[in-house]
Amino acid sequence: MSERDDPGTIGRRVQQLRAERGLTQRQLAEPAYTPAYISTLEAGRVRASEDALRHIAERLGVAYEELATGRPAHLATGLRLRLTEAQRTLAAGETAQATEQYTALLAEAREHALPEAEAAALLGLGECALDTGELAAARQYFERTEDALADAPLPARVPALRGRAVSHYLAGELRYAVYLLESTLDELNRAGLHDPDALLLLYASIIGPYMDMGAHARAAQAAEFALTLAPQAGDPALVARMHRSVARTLLAEGRVAEADASLVKAAELYRTLQLRTELANCHWMRGYVYAQNGELKRAEEELRKALAMLAAGRAALYGSQAAVELADVLHRRGKSEEAAELLRDVLSDLSPERGALHAAAAHRLLGIIAEDARDTESAEEHYVRALSLLERAGAVGDLADLCRLLGDLLRRTGRVEAALDAYRTGLRHRTAPGTTTLGPAPAQPPL
Repeated sequence: MSERDDPGTIGRRVQQLRAERGLTQRQLAEPAYTPAYISTLEAGRVRASEDALRHIAERLGVAYEELATGRPAHLATGLRLRLTEAQRTLAAGETAQATEQYTALLAEAREHALPEAEAAALLGLGECALDTGELAAARQYFERTEDALADAPLPARVPALRGRAVSHYLAGELRYAVYLLESTLDELNRAGLHDPDALLLLYASIIGPYMDMGAHARAAQAAEFALTLAPQAGDPALVARMHRSVARTLLAEGRVAEADASLVKAAELYRTLQLRTELANCHWMRGYVYAQNGELKRAEEELRKALAMLAAGRAALYGSQAAVELADVLHRRGKSEEAAELLRDVLSDLSPERGALHAAAAHRLLGIIAEDARDTESAEEHYVRALSLLERAGAVGDLADLCRLLGDLLRRTGRVEAALDAYRTGLRHRTAPGTTTLGPAPAQPPL
């Protein structure tokens, strides 16, 4: 139930509505109350009970919520319906239209002081900004969502926390992204807050940062947890559409609580649809594991599946890493021309501020392909570009390997001093695999 306005505001509202309808205080009060009670209420000197307000609302011919809060009848449910429409739009990849919908909803939620709707609109705007690569704007929206939900339980704040972590990750701030995700997972599991949707969202989102930091064992475990938690839905889009239609029918009949329940189910299903992007990371993780084990055909199948899922969701930034892994497998299978073409496509969508780590990985692999083709000039150019990007992002695990590649190339071309400089740079960044995370692994869910 929505919070009521203060007694003075409700009293003035009752007096105004009674006067508009030409009713006396006695007519409004009878048969359950006295004119003196109505007079006291209108003067703001008494806080009316819910029963009293429902009686008065019925006599005035208005909805209880409108009398108690001043908001139009069905406003909150109507906003919820439009929020699920915006979620559907975003899940369908129509980001510009979804941004317009969420912006309008945010203004209306603020106007009528509906904090839950305001938080949902801010979260949606953050997701839209992530899709378009506006990472600073996305981070601000997610921070404002967290502020709006400051008093809500942790599982309710997880989508905003995850969004903020992803915005840092895509900007190349790996350690802070991992810190946000791991600390939230730890708090959820240690407190026994085993919300499957919240856990799935966090485990699926942490795979990419783990891999970029060289924490492969943790990435594999996170993928295993995510796939175990993944909801099973035949066609969530179809079911969500049904719930939206049902909600409209129930609203028309005045059955607000039932309409709300249908819209909650629809919103959950749209979140499931958006999770396809995250679950694609799990297929990517499987592909990576197969590739490490030398099972290149199976690796290619998994990575192509991940890339197709990400492309269907128009998740260009997320798809870049899967594309680089696929290109590596293709190169190892002797399909170097196809791999190089795929990598050039990746680089055309990225910039140093938007996907720096994925761009560095693409340049590194293009360097290896060029070296195999004995094009040392192009290879060196790609290695140097990758080195610059990795230094900016602080991806120390990858820097050491790249410096070795560059040093070997320089040594083979007779530039021994330059090669030694590259090796020294690599030694400064050398780390053992799996030690680049922030302390002990988070507590695990009871699967």
